[in-house]
Amino acid sequence: MTQADAAAALSVWVALESPTNHPAGVNGMMDLVASEVAGLPIAVERIAGRDGLGDMVLLRAGRENGQPGVALMSHLDTVHPVGTSDKDLPVRVEGDRLYGPGVYDMKGGAWLALQAFKAVAKAGTAKRPMAFLFTPDEEIGSPTSRGLIEEIGRGSAAVLVTEPARAGGRIVTARKGVGRFDVRLEGRPAHAGSRHADGRSAIREAAHQILAVEAMTDYARGITTSVALMGGGTAANVIPQHAWFSVDCRVTTLADGTMMENRILSLKAHDPDVAIRVTGGMNRPPYEKSPAVAALFEQARGVAAKVGFDLQDCPMTGGGSDGNFTAALGVPTLDGLGIDGDGAHTLQEYGLISSIAPRQGLIKGLLETI
Repeated sequence: MTQADAAAALSVWVALESPTNHPAGVNGMMDLVASEVAGLPIAVERIAGRDGLGDMVLLRAGRENGQPGVALMSHLDTVHPVGTSDKDLPVRVEGDRLYGPGVYDMKGGAWLALQAFKAVAKAGTAKRPMAFLFTPDEEIGSPTSRGLIEEIGRGSAAVLVTEPARAGGRIVTARKGVGRFDVRLEGRPAHAGSRHADGRSAIREAAHQILAVEAMTDYARGITTSVALMGGGTAANVIPQHAWFSVDCRVTTLADGTMMENRILSLKAHDPDVAIRVTGGMNRPPYEKSPAVAALFEQARGVAAKVGFDLQDCPMTGGGSDGNFTAALGVPTLDGLGIDGDGAHTLQEYGLISSIAPRQGLIKGLLETI
């Protein structure tokens, strides 16, 4: 397949918009996957979506020899709302760049990995059973797919995740753990003019708590906390009874994840007349570069050298992925195996067309040698 052919085929995937909250679009993507493997020696299992989210598709192929398998994992949901490709980010080719919503994160990686999976399945060259899971909800923390991700991971000798490559084609061998929390405050309303002293401001309390949460950031330990969403109040002349804010927490170790979860869940009100309720927890455990991950990376470097490029990894990245779940189980996991490019979650998102063939070759070689 030429670069132009690959770009044209991938453009079909990118043009079908599939934000997480649009199950019709996500299921349309699952239909494309199923249609691509029709008639091939690949078993297709479709798992119905739940909780208002899209379906999952699980492909199986390769030798059923009783050995642990090798698993590929891709998500087909994106963050861009329906209509993005009509106006703000049209699907187009400009030189080596293919632009479009979700092309980098991560339809490019999902598409090229599927081509590698199909090639190995048709040739019968896999050493192990192969599984390929396509999920509908990674962008919101994988609430409906995490159980199956972990189940497949436990039965695998290695997991390959097709999130996008980092700058220069680097792959990911470590990610921070991610925590998400919701803080709700309830004070006492009062007229802001005539009964100001009778009120207990939930927003004032939120201000104290937000400063306390932000102060938990410890760059030396790789811990960050941030508040990016907040709200409260009812009217300009009322002492606010209610307020809320969300907390994002990133950590590098399981121990720090436990520690930070306890700290945030244990927040105490500055004003005893304001009630505080904190919910949430660590959503994704840290993905650490264990000796087993390091060994798998060296194997991947050897495969890449045969394909014709020098594969490098990057320092621990702050973003989470489904690779966090499998790595935390002790399963050797490589991530960032998808398309190279830039602009994830922005209106300048693009994938490098020239990176498709070598990345596809890398995944094919891994499926054949792991």
